[in-house]
Amino acid sequence: MEACHSRSNSASQSTTAAQTVALHSYAGKSIFITGVTGFVGKVVLEKLLRSVPKVERIYLLIRSNSRYPTAAERFQAEVATSTIFDVLKDEGEAEFAALCQRKLRFVSGELTAERFGLEESAFAELAAEIDLVVNCAASVNFREPLDDALATNTLSLYSIIQLTRARKVPLVHVSTCYVNGYNEGTIEETIAPPAQLSLPRNEAGFYDVEPLIASMQEKLATLSANISDQDQRQAALVELGIELSQQYGWNDTYTFTKWVGEQVLLQHLGGQALTILRPSIVESTLFDPVPGWIEGVKVADAIIMAYARQKVTFFPGDRQGVIDIIPADLVANSIIVAGAEALGGMPAHRVYQCSSSEQNPLTIKEVIEHVVYEARHHHTNYRKLFLRQPRRPFIMIPGWLFHLGLGMAYSAGACWQTLKGLLGAEASVALSNLDAARKLAGVFSFYTRPRYRFSNKKLRALASRLNDEERAAFPMDTAELDWQHYFRRVHLPGLNHYALDAKRARLKSAAPQRRPVATEVVKVTS
Repeated sequence: MEACHSRSNSASQSTTAAQTVALHSYAGKSIFITGVTGFVGKVVLEKLLRSVPKVERIYLLIRSNSRYPTAAERFQAEVATSTIFDVLKDEGEAEFAALCQRKLRFVSGELTAERFGLEESAFAELAAEIDLVVNCAASVNFREPLDDALATNTLSLYSIIQLTRARKVPLVHVSTCYVNGYNEGTIEETIAPPAQLSLPRNEAGFYDVEPLIASMQEKLATLSANISDQDQRQAALVELGIELSQQYGWNDTYTFTKWVGEQVLLQHLGGQALTILRPSIVESTLFDPVPGWIEGVKVADAIIMAYARQKVTFFPGDRQGVIDIIPADLVANSIIVAGAEALGGMPAHRVYQCSSSEQNPLTIKEVIEHVVYEARHHHTNYRKLFLRQPRRPFIMIPGWLFHLGLGMAYSAGACWQTLKGLLGAEASVALSNLDAARKLAGVFSFYTRPRYRFSNKKLRALASRLNDEERAAFPMDTAELDWQHYFRRVHLPGLNHYALDAKRARLKSAAPQRRPVATEVVKVTS
């Protein structure tokens, strides 16, 4: 891996290395957060409200829509009703409403629009109010049309840059460990090079991606001009994204456009405090606000779900491969502590990886064993996850064998009878299950045959600079994480209750309550 060799950044980072980091850096400060309607954004917001009481204001950028014409209304309907806030609501609905009234300010805007769609004067007023920007927004669809992924994960950052430049405020940008693409081995906390096609680097050590962005935009314009049918155009945009991503050394459009976004920030924020925080595969919370809280079905869960429903019983991957999973609350803690460092330290470019594979490696074999054990012995505890006890084991096979088997299965005649016997299902069901396996493999098989481990030495060094009390309140270390306990007593129960039984949980959370009083700051222009 090639490290950034900007002299000014190296000097400022070494200056702060021995300094303590304290959460009181947030005292009297105002934070601007994007992506609060998403999974990680909610966990960050909840932790700030509950555990960083001295923060002055939290500005939330939320896109309005036809149903909720202001950011405040959408927050009340889609965010405040989330079960993530149940612990805060235990203090009382009136107290939660008062807390939101004191701390939160809402900005109705569109992340991908210039200046978020705000009038120039409103944007300037917003920039004058904030002391820290935390960018949690992302399009995490691995098969997103290229135009949408590029707009959200890359081009939106130009408005973020403009916002921070007004007062040179720090930025904590949430990226992903998988910006490292097809690179193998130990992946350090530094600038990730393309694994395949090379790109030019400037004198500061950053990759010059402006020509690449222009080239992608040109390809997008040509494609859109040549395909009039909307469905065909969307499919072509997805395929173009996958093609370009893999050409340069990334598995999917999400990770590719996130990498390009990192380079944009590094290039344009010279002399400013920029922290790039890269989580690995983010799953349910370990401790806070409750064990097992999760929203939606994440990377590992899609395969778990397919097995639980017996849609997929074999999958391409390396059983001994180390899969990097990180609980969401450890990610949120890392973001908040990195923000405290940026507020209290010298301007520098910092890269942290919030990961587990270096300290506490978890093999795919272990994950399978935990899931299959619960399926066999405790499936009745998972009303939504296991509709019935799975009858067949889950088998991880080499990729070449998986694809060979699929090819044989889709061919005619004799092979089909053999396949029916192996799968123990009617032909139509077996064919449907094969199709499910094929689709899942197309999206996720890269993550089930890992050839890398993500180093988090710098993040651990950051944690060591907290005092004992704050290190206990904001844990980031995975060294002592008991994976058996996490999967069998935390993650799978949380997946069943919060993600799959979300409607019931949300209704309980939203049952008669006083909604938080909302303060709208600025609205998107028409």
